[in-house]
Amino acid sequence: MATSNRTGIASIGVQLPPLALSVEDLARIRGVDPNKFTVGLGCREIALCPEGWDAATLAVGAARRALSRWNGDLSRIGMIVVGTESAKDMSRPLSAFVAEELGLSGAIRSYEVKHACYGGTLALRQALEWRWSGAARGKAALVIASDVALYALEDGGEPTQGAGAVAFVVDEPHVAHVDVDTYAYAEPAFDFWRPVGQLFPSVQGQLSLDCYKKAAASCFREMVGDRDARSVLGEYHSASFHVPFPKMVVKAVQAVGEELGLSAEETKTFFDSKVDPTMVWNRRAGNCYTAALWLSVAHALAGRKTGEKLLAFSYGSGFGAELLSITAGELAEQGAWVADVEADLAGRTLCSAERYLELRKDHVGKK
Repeated sequence: MATSNRTGIASIGVQLPPLALSVEDLARIRGVDPNKFTVGLGCREIALCPEGWDAATLAVGAARRALSRWNGDLSRIGMIVVGTESAKDMSRPLSAFVAEELGLSGAIRSYEVKHACYGGTLALRQALEWRWSGAARGKAALVIASDVALYALEDGGEPTQGAGAVAFVVDEPHVAHVDVDTYAYAEPAFDFWRPVGQLFPSVQGQLSLDCYKKAAASCFREMVGDRDARSVLGEYHSASFHVPFPKMVVKAVQAVGEELGLSAEETKTFFDSKVDPTMVWNRRAGNCYTAALWLSVAHALAGRKTGEKLLAFSYGSGFGAELLSITAGELAEQGAWVADVEADLAGRTLCSAERYLELRKDHVGKK
């Protein structure tokens, strides 16, 4: 459709919280070998929210940064959509908290999307499709993926915790064009879930890994089809994946390689050259659920020349997945949003073990 050529990501903003904990320090608290977290899981640091910070705070921060780089007027925002699994209210959408802080009201479609970690991708796709359909009537969308991931104390997921938000203005594709065609896969599963009233998620670890691997293999197979897999993958500069923790991505890439008939060496080369470099910021932020994939994409897009292509694989427990193709626009090479991450990392405080336990004191014993 013709309008797809005029729609894409016009600007990006990223927000990380001002605290973090080294996973080595967490290992010392838990009395385990730090290699279990650093080598076994591939984790490095856990981004943490101090008192007064939450998914809404992160979303607003990322949105302000994205809007500050957009050359449009706020009166042109016709949609605000937030993908999250860290809702503040069972009825009031997180987008309303964002709109309130930014002073946005009027003829705007405002809502929240939930599908575990897949919600941010769905939010972005809905905004793109709103523009492509013509229903936007020339207006732009503000899309945000924002989450805070916490697990019960001493839970196996504790070293994978994290927080962060990534915001996009969907308008002219100055930063990136997102292909209309995508490759989706879904099955109902209880691999990761959190019932109403339960403070922390319940996880079936092996099932979650199996679902993630199956989804990745299925989406890549659909994309490649009858074509030569090596030629198809060679078209892309990089491939970003949802990052629950880096070693989970390793397993998913291995499943993709097997599905596509790549040798173990070819699969490792694909991972080392096109996947692993995209996870630099994820290792510093931890799992930020809906924002995890898009933090990786933001890193991968920065510095890319116009026309270079990227893959983005999104996964959300329950489960649903989608593989997208993204092409860098003329502003990608500048990578203005890199300054957001650099400022947040430079300015944040690394917690002591004692500070971390103090932050989590209200969570002791709660599941």
